[in-house]
Amino acid sequence: MKVSIFSAPKILPLAAVGLAAMIVAGCERPPPDSEQRGYRGVGQNAYVNPRILAAQHRANVPPAVQPPAVPVPITAGTVYKNLQVLGDVPLTEFTRLMLALTEWVVPKDQWVAGQGCVYCHDLADMAADTKYQKVVSRSMIQMTQRTNAAWGAHVAPTGVTCYTCHRGNAIPKYVWTTNPGRAASGQGASGQNRLSAVPAFASLPYDPMTTFFDKDTSIVITPATALSPGWNDTINTKKTEWTYALMMYMSRSLGVGCNHCHNSRQFADWSQSQPTRTKGWYAVRQVREMNKAYIWPLNDLLPASRKGPLGDPMRIGCETCHQGINKPLFGEPMLKDYPVLGQPSPVVVPTPEAAPEPAAPAAVQTDAEALDAPGGKVTGEAAVQEGLM
Repeated sequence: MKVSIFSAPKILPLAAVGLAAMIVAGCERPPPDSEQRGYRGVGQNAYVNPRILAAQHRANVPPAVQPPAVPVPITAGTVYKNLQVLGDVPLTEFTRLMLALTEWVVPKDQWVAGQGCVYCHDLADMAADTKYQKVVSRSMIQMTQRTNAAWGAHVAPTGVTCYTCHRGNAIPKYVWTTNPGRAASGQGASGQNRLSAVPAFASLPYDPMTTFFDKDTSIVITPATALSPGWNDTINTKKTEWTYALMMYMSRSLGVGCNHCHNSRQFADWSQSQPTRTKGWYAVRQVREMNKAYIWPLNDLLPASRKGPLGDPMRIGCETCHQGINKPLFGEPMLKDYPVLGQPSPVVVPTPEAAPEPAAPAAVQTDAEALDAPGGKVTGEAAVQEGLM
């Protein structure tokens, strides 16, 4: 009997492979989209996967806006005691903001008898600063007002609210404390060789935030000219690794690549960079001020559960607000619905060292976009002198 090469034992596996191929072809994940961000031919393209982008949109839907308050001529300070920050706000708008703050910050499992007020307030005396949460909240409101009023070069008219960071959590999900490291073979004082997501699990320093966000440490590592005087004494491979670790953290925090801010053909040249690089320059200095002026002064008040292993407070970084997205909440302008959070605070929190106003980097024009920051052209030499990124 003649046996066909297409016998059943051979046809079935082939049929299974063909069916699998058809299924895979029909369920192929969408290819990434690209956006040209610089001059043609220089590779400044941003890539995004529509499937991932759609999931991010679903995860970043802001809460419904509280109904508008009926205008009244009475301020909250004439009714309630110990209003050190919001006393001049109309009474009804104050109540509306308190309702929003409760929804933004207090987890539902911490509400008592259906009320979230008790998370911060002592119901026996609402004006008392009995609970540390109330004192912290006051400072955070001041910080939010300061951010919106003074750091428009970073947050723009979109602004921020408490929800930008908290997202319904008492402690924002993406805060950081100083990483104590561990004594291990092969680990020296350079702070490397510990598996960490901060520098994308690379063999780079695992705690760049303490170095760059707690201190005014210069980030710049590229000299303006070859053999620039003095650079051998200040810039070396180790310094470069610290900067790269910070850049890895910033890239992951915003969900972008290097060319979101830089032109990879010349990272240091501001004239070839994106306007977003200047926003990043302001962002670093804003984060430093927020931590110095508003977070660190609260450290003695905070319980151990709000601190790191070295006793330092949980602090703010790029990821705290951005949470993996270029624009927090995809640029949802929540501030317009709560303008009280955009007013300059009448009370300034004492800071151990007053953070200076950032010197504006110069106007940078890339392609058809012009940066709105004041000042003249930023040169490589000026970048070195000012410690620019």
